Amino acid sequence: MNLLPPLAVAMGDPAGVGPEIIAKAWARRREERLLPFFAVGDIRAIARVWDGPVAHIDSPSGAFAAFDNALPVLTVEDTGEIVPGRPDLEGARCALHSLELATGLTRSGAAGALVTGPVSKAQLYQIGFTHPGQTEFVAERVGVAASATVMMLAGPTLRVVPATTHVALNRVPGLITTSLLVAKALVTARALVRDFGIASPRLAFAGLNPHAGEQGAIGREEIDVIIPAVEALVAQGIDATGPMAADTMFHARARATYDAAICCYHDQALVPLKTLHFDEGVNITLGLPIVRTSPDHGTAFGIAGQDRAEPGAMIAALRLAAEAAQRRADALVAA
Repeated sequence: MNLLPPLAVAMGDPAGVGPEIIAKAWARRREERLLPFFAVGDIRAIARVWDGPVAHIDSPSGAFAAFDNALPVLTVEDTGEIVPGRPDLEGARCALHSLELATGLTRSGAAGALVTGPVSKAQLYQIGFTHPGQTEFVAERVGVAASATVMMLAGPTLRVVPATTHVALNRVPGLITTSLLVAKALVTARALVRDFGIASPRLAFAGLNPHAGEQGAIGREEIDVIIPAVEALVAQGIDATGPMAADTMFHARARATYDAAICCYHDQALVPLKTLHFDEGVNITLGLPIVRTSPDHGTAFGIAGQDRAEPGAMIAALRLAAEAAQRRADALVAA
């Protein structure tokens, strides 16, 4: 194995639970066998919610020396008063600058992978943020069109890809085209090989309509859109099946038959993932030249600063980021 640079963790909104779950993840670094990482943001946001040891570092390389004894933090700026649970515009600016710096460090190779803490898009929009979310921002910064990326949610027993994400449900039938499904599936298959080490990925498609359309009796999207996508993928050598009825494809026996489920819309993918793995779900962006993960939850302003935030999803995001980055590094050496 090749020694990875430390992982960069953008702290997210300093008034959210990001600082707390990062600190708690570091506190469990030994039992969880986490590789070295460093936080990027206002160091005072950590101290505001945690009384553990913190070390200011000037560069990513400093994380190696500090990591065993203290949480390394690369400070971005002084955001003024930080009150957990009370987001403000200065905190949003800090979150954006932290994300930008952490992304740049990962793109340059100074950091081994990027893990992003939760942000408030409502606050970011008030300071001029024009991207739909962090995913699109990161994609632009690393030179990839957002349309060429794929959002995967991953847990210990399930990986799901929503073909459409944050759109109204009544728009979904017009958005899921055969070409869209094929493109998402190809990116997913490549990532399962590259980042997850699955030599021959198996993809399963969920139907849009109840009972996968009942052969057209309650909808034709399966016949007109999804089946042609599956056939096109099979013709390219991809192990693709479906469409499957969404109400029967997420129990344990069904999950054992595929490595990732391609779903038609947001909740079709996220409801089963969060039901099974609420505290350990990871959002990973596929199709980027860098590895980027994040915990699959939001800022949770309502519990920020109350020592109630569970670090499981952040720990899982750190672990998945390290594993994917290590696989990429090893593949480069082998080539």
